[in-house]
Amino acid sequence: MACQQCCAKQTTLANLVRLALCSQSGFPIMSNLLEEQIDTLAAFTPTELPVISLYLNTQSDDHGRDCFASFIRKELHTRAKTFAPQSASHASFVRDVGRIEEYLATEVLPSTNGLALFACAGAEDFFETIQLNAPLERHEIYVDHQPHLYTLALVNKQFPRYAAVVADTHSARLFVFGLNRIIFEDRVESAKVSRTQMGGWSQARYQRHAQNYHQHHAKEVVEVLDRVVRKEEIEHIVFAGDPVVIPILEKLLSPFLAAKLIDVLRLDVHAPERQVLDATLAAMHRQDAKDDSEKVAHLIGDYRSGGLAVVGVPDVLAALSKSQVEEVLLSTSLKQFRNDAGEPGLPWVENTIPSRESDVMPETIMARARQTGAQCRLIEDATLLTEVGGVGASLRYRD
Repeated sequence: MACQQCCAKQTTLANLVRLALCSQSGFPIMSNLLEEQIDTLAAFTPTELPVISLYLNTQSDDHGRDCFASFIRKELHTRAKTFAPQSASHASFVRDVGRIEEYLATEVLPSTNGLALFACAGAEDFFETIQLNAPLERHEIYVDHQPHLYTLALVNKQFPRYAAVVADTHSARLFVFGLNRIIFEDRVESAKVSRTQMGGWSQARYQRHAQNYHQHHAKEVVEVLDRVVRKEEIEHIVFAGDPVVIPILEKLLSPFLAAKLIDVLRLDVHAPERQVLDATLAAMHRQDAKDDSEKVAHLIGDYRSGGLAVVGVPDVLAALSKSQVEEVLLSTSLKQFRNDAGEPGLPWVENTIPSRESDVMPETIMARARQTGAQCRLIEDATLLTEVGGVGASLRYRD
């Protein structure tokens, strides 16, 4: 038995070493790189030249072929005709079209389900691409004076980064999920407690031994979880597993970890990875909807009582311009205000930076929030913010 416990401990230590090495070597997206990319794009200075924001669903059809080629031909080449032939805007746009077509032909990975691309050749060859495992609902194109970040921010919200633990009494699988993929996976294995190993032990003694063994196993699982959560600044945890070990795990959680646990599910420890992802992501969506409702209720309560809150587009924009905002709550329904015609993007007006209220939502609100260090949370239930104009903000201070 001592030998088996030693082997189990060595397995766990090896996992911890591997985790440390992955983090030190810059394991892809272990830190939330999409948040950093959104911040970088939000810092883009609006320009009089056209900035292309292109979102593509790159999933293959039933015949294994991409479905975006016709969209690209129609939308990009049609928009190119709206610029004066000899203008700087036309030259920049045409260069962008060529580079986009080359990129799509040679650089998109087979595993990519969604692509976000931003380009403005006239602005120091600005060209940023983000390939996602998370799917996009549809193709979208915007030609404006700054990157359109709404769709990217919505993907980040719908496919958040979180930790999940699936465990039984002798094994556990720890995942970090994000953007509809496994970012990291680790295992903790302990030797099974077999009744045949106990010889003539009494039932009571066997049960005490099994309980001690389960406790030791659960402690190792929590140690690994704690390291991952702290290293990667994980905000939420989901547990799943058999009813014997889950209560033990919960009792061993520190207040730091317990505050992050949002749900406990019933899943077999050998469940396929996709099943674990789907089940835990559904739990995350339930928690997110609850958090949205609570945040909106708190904001509106503060506004009604004359506290540190404002609502409505004009007042939120005014507060953002003064760097007063702590967090913006932005209804996803505001996306519909971007174009009265109901199509993505706005008609191009050369040498004009948008100033109408309908021209600044929601991208400008999001950009201004990030540029001033404010948080921006998308609220997917449109009814929550309908009565206050679709947007509100909590404030750091008032004038």
